[in-house]
Amino acid sequence: MAEAARRGDGSCDALIIGGGHNGLVCAAYLAGAGLKVTVLERRALVGGAAVTEEFHPGFRNSVAAYTVSLLNPKVIRDLDLAGHGLRIVERRCANFLPTADGGYLLTGEGRTQAEVARFSARDAARLPEYAERLEAVADVLRELALTTPPNVLEGSWRAALPELVRAARVGGRLRRLDMSSRRELLALFAMSAGDYLDNWFESEPLKAVYGFDGIVGNYASPYTAGSAYVLLHHVFGEVNGKRGAWGHAIGGMGAITQAMARAATARGALIRVSTAVREVLVEGDRAVGVLTESGESLRAAAVISNLNPKLLYLDMFAPEALPPEFREHISHWRCGSGTFRMNVALAELPDFSCLPGRAPADHHTAGIIIAPTLAYMERAYFDARTLGWSRAPIIELVIPSTLDDTLAPRGKHVASLFCQHVAPQLPAGESWDAHREAVADLMIDTVNAYAPNFKAAVLGRQIMSPLDLERTFGLIGGDISHGTLSLDQLFCARPMLGYGNYRGPLQGLYMCGAGTHPGGGVTGAAGHNAAREILSDFRHGRLRRVA
Repeated sequence: MAEAARRGDGSCDALIIGGGHNGLVCAAYLAGAGLKVTVLERRALVGGAAVTEEFHPGFRNSVAAYTVSLLNPKVIRDLDLAGHGLRIVERRCANFLPTADGGYLLTGEGRTQAEVARFSARDAARLPEYAERLEAVADVLRELALTTPPNVLEGSWRAALPELVRAARVGGRLRRLDMSSRRELLALFAMSAGDYLDNWFESEPLKAVYGFDGIVGNYASPYTAGSAYVLLHHVFGEVNGKRGAWGHAIGGMGAITQAMARAATARGALIRVSTAVREVLVEGDRAVGVLTESGESLRAAAVISNLNPKLLYLDMFAPEALPPEFREHISHWRCGSGTFRMNVALAELPDFSCLPGRAPADHHTAGIIIAPTLAYMERAYFDARTLGWSRAPIIELVIPSTLDDTLAPRGKHVASLFCQHVAPQLPAGESWDAHREAVADLMIDTVNAYAPNFKAAVLGRQIMSPLDLERTFGLIGGDISHGTLSLDQLFCARPMLGYGNYRGPLQGLYMCGAGTHPGGGVTGAAGHNAAREILSDFRHGRLRRVA
């Protein structure tokens, strides 16, 4: 099939630009339906930001994406990822938050309420109602994650009718919520995470643990309007059937995408690595193929992008190939996670002052949050806006080797540091290349303030500034979600009204990445949904197979 594509004889039904997880999921579904599918990946390995690599001799870790929860269970089942080698294990605790006064909060199944009661009996009593309210809303949104948003169209009633039906289905799902849950849904979409949590709770450690979900990968204060939705976005998930749980893929996040790649190739998809795309080829009002960086021309009935919409439309099309209004809107697509990512090789586990011990313990398996209050998080954001990075940063430390002994030599460990807030672009035109090492030192020192053996235990480190994330993975401004998760960039407005159904502004052009609904995270949902729409277009004659 690759040789036929080189001849440009139209022997490929679908070309997918980008072998990230959504691209691989889309490829597996399309190939499973009998289409001839080719995936083109710029890097030497597939997986996008969900890859595992050796970063220090003998030490491997997930390079960018680093933890599992949002991966959709339907995708896992449909692609038989377990049969292709994927195994996910649960954390023994959910989160561990050291407090500024030397205490800590440790949350997880069967222990959260008792832990919270040490800080506030009132908050402990309110936890079941909070969880019930949040879960009711999350259940509906879990369903919507695998739904194509109703597309806002201009033109005839014939074109609008299917979208009206789709909108009615969405409305039906929302009508199942009682009035209390509808009010909760409105609050979660409109309010800040901080205001929402302040309405529920009084204890700062609890609000910090939950509030972290409102700013993770979100360059914002926890008191920024709309950040409550980001909190909700991060509670959609489940691990091994347990809703809201977080876990680890044995072998790192690359184990997920390698299983997806095996599923796709087993169904007949061709995956080509080290094949960067330079341009999408256009004839009239139709996308007909791609031109690679090596000058190779490949043609297909459907051209599908797994890239950030800004990267696709502004870098891979001649300006005159796109409607001017569309191009103008995409130029304003907002990106930037405020993220600085590190991996470190450790001689020993961190010994926390608030919970001493270097032997593996439950709290070492948790998401360890260095950010004791919402006020601390807010200061970190405004610090970064003013100075380029927060002098007291927010860090989530995850030590996957406590659950997975394949990542480090015996007795040694690897840790992921997901660090915020940093400016996607530094002030005064400065480059991240000039500051990455100093900021990495700051991140190590910040953890060391809570675990005084940490700095001395670091044997090696891998640093990913926002600029590194952009250059390596195509994450513009280091944006892990391919675009901010704000109300104007969600659902049928992702990436813009009129194009929220995975179809681009040209015939034969589709999108399957995190810049479409339901957004960021290693979910596979966008790839699943895009494949469904592409197959529908083949069935209805809007696309014609080459065979």
